Amino acid sequence: MNRKFAYIATTLSLALTLGISAQSAPATPAATTTPLATAGSGKIAVIELQQVISATNEGQRDLEQLQKKYDGKVNELKALKKEVDGLNQQMQTQGDKMNDEARANLEKEISTKQKSLQRQSEDFQNEAQQEEGAIVDRILQKLAPVLTKYAADNGYGLVIDASQRWPQGPVIWANAAVDISKPVLDQYNAVSGVPAPPKATTTGAATPASKPAVKPATPSATSKPQSK
Repeated sequence: MNRKFAYIATTLSLALTLGISAQSAPATPAATTTPLATAGSGKIAVIELQQVISATNEGQRDLEQLQKKYDGKVNELKALKKEVDGLNQQMQTQGDKMNDEARANLEKEISTKQKSLQRQSEDFQNEAQQEEGAIVDRILQKLAPVLTKYAADNGYGLVIDASQRWPQGPVIWANAAVDISKPVLDQYNAVSGVPAPPKATTTGAATPASKPAVKPATPSATSKPQSK
């Protein structure tokens, strides 16, 4: 999950829809500041921390609620963008046929609504990202001891976050056998007590949702260093 959470694509998807660059989200803080295992252990593991957070039952529930919260605002901004696009199209097709006053009024209307769209979009992105970050922070604080215990119980001396691959992240390649994302995810769900979110079927009935797949760090999913 390169960014950040597929689950809340409200910010990113809206940015793409509006043609406005989404702001960078805050970096995910370290999972824990305590040792993950005894210093003598030489085993190393990787975990796709961002995917694990978004794939937890709690993460799916809270991020879906956040997306629903902003559905109305997303639709409002899409409507405003459509209006701006229509005015721009009118200027392109009819502008040379308008008198000076009519053309000036249309230009002013386009400018005013474009600025409003930009301002509202930026405010929306900032607010949504802050709320998303608060959800991630809360889950991360509870995930840290689960990860710490799993690593210690299984003799790992080092756990590396593989959410982003080289060169954005530290992992160039990792064997799937050292990826502990799935067992840590399962343990967190068990500890949290939050049930899997319901999944709507074609008949409208709700059934337990299966956990989103947490992709292991396999060679096929890894970026290779660029030759100089």
